[in-house]
Amino acid sequence: MINSPVLVLNQNYQPLNVCNVRRAVVLLGRGKAEIIINGRGHIRTISLLVQVPSVIRLVYMVKRPLVRRRLSRRAIFYRDGFRCQYCGKESKNMTLDHIMPRSRGGPHVWENVVSACIPCNHRKAGLTPKEANMRMLKKPTAPRPNPYYMFHHRSILEEWRQFMPWME
Repeated sequence: MINSPVLVLNQNYQPLNVCNVRRAVVLLGRGKAEIIINGRGHIRTISLLVQVPSVIRLVYMVKRPLVRRRLSRRAIFYRDGFRCQYCGKESKNMTLDHIMPRSRGGPHVWENVVSACIPCNHRKAGLTPKEANMRMLKKPTAPRPNPYYMFHHRSILEEWRQFMPWME
């Protein structure tokens, strides 16, 4: 129960993060947050009974800058929907392909990396798509900054949904 997820809201009720119950209790104890939804009962310590929160709200506003998402295998696969960008085959067993091969000086950036199935990646090898006579399904782009990105690929508890307008 101490490692259960807790939704952390900014002062204006915008979702900021997810922490565990232990961290949430520390924030509550220091007066930095308040309980919005107590959905899990109580935990007993040596000297007191502590409510186990499901949603807490910070009592001060946190300004979080929009940051560009880091380029990673997982991020590329999610961007491309786990679909080969050459043949359209959907699979969980994908590889990364550089449109302009790195051996020819192609950069490792969002606009030059796509997901590809193993046969298409082998067929293309060190060539460009044009040289390999392969067409891409769509032009790759960097994802736009999104302050709620961290919530898109995780399980969302039912009591959190009211604070997440994009889920409705």
